[in-house]
Amino acid sequence: MSQKMNAIGYTKYLPISDAKSLFSFETELKTPQPHDLVVKVEAVSVNPVDIFTRRSQKTTLPEPKVIGYDACGTVEAVGTETSLFQKGDRVFYAGSYIRPGSDSEYQLVDERIVGHAPKSLTPKESAAMPLTSLTAWECLFEQLEIDFNAYQNNQSKSILIINGSGGVGSVATQLANLAGLQVIATAGNEKSKKWELEHGAKHVVDYHHDLIKQIHQLGFETVDYILDLKNLDAYWSIITKLIAPFGHIASITGSGKDMNFAPLKQKAVTFAWEWMFAKSYFETPNMITQHEILDKISNLLDEGKLKNTLTKSFTPINAENLRKATALVEDGHMIGKVTVSK
Repeated sequence: MSQKMNAIGYTKYLPISDAKSLFSFETELKTPQPHDLVVKVEAVSVNPVDIFTRRSQKTTLPEPKVIGYDACGTVEAVGTETSLFQKGDRVFYAGSYIRPGSDSEYQLVDERIVGHAPKSLTPKESAAMPLTSLTAWECLFEQLEIDFNAYQNNQSKSILIINGSGGVGSVATQLANLAGLQVIATAGNEKSKKWELEHGAKHVVDYHHDLIKQIHQLGFETVDYILDLKNLDAYWSIITKLIAPFGHIASITGSGKDMNFAPLKQKAVTFAWEWMFAKSYFETPNMITQHEILDKISNLLDEGKLKNTLTKSFTPINAENLRKATALVEDGHMIGKVTVSK
């Protein structure tokens, strides 16, 4: 298969206010690999990884790079070894960090990291969910080793989610609540606090003030799990004091340059990094778990047990609207998710 398609990308880092920071161009849709789906993209989302990737571009690329790590669309064709989907299926996914992204008319994506799109959601609502849901699920149930199905046992356990109103936090608070945990989330204003309480948090603490003191006042001397979704270096001293003996910590942020692990040794605490793209980046044997997770998320959304986290959307998909959506994410105060759809 070889056909022309429209895409949006960049060749060098420019401030998002610059019209050339993301621009439209024509490119070629490559031949699908054996496990690939050819997806006609109907909606995409913007995530912090898009900003990080653009800012990391220190030289001018010879060809535009397409980013975008959330999509909902329809399967147009399948590779020779696909078995999970067929033409006409509605799908949603986050994709792979080492392949062209979703900011294009069509996208090739390995079926093993794709889920069936929720039947009850619109494309723009569905596109808000994959990356954050995969990250939240892997953080909680893989890295923190929480058993999603052990509701009764989990009721005696507590989790602190740092930044509960962001994209990942908005899903993590819900999933942790569904699993039975006592969820404590951080917020900086009343709007964020209200959002978190509506999305599974039992308690909300203000990160502008002493978190340890606030959590002690809630009746928690320590917490069993801590999920950092904001700034690991900045919160590390608080995290090491609050985590319970034999507790678990996971993070998607931070460089780790200011982390002192010594306080964790006596408590026998487990620490884990989460990077949602690791499975597809290294093509690990468990890559297909992302297909399974997305199908679980899809079912939870259709059953009304999980709320979609879309709070802002632009139409249609073009460079201007992607720049607007990116600017909102760059601001750092987004609640929920922003999408761009047809």
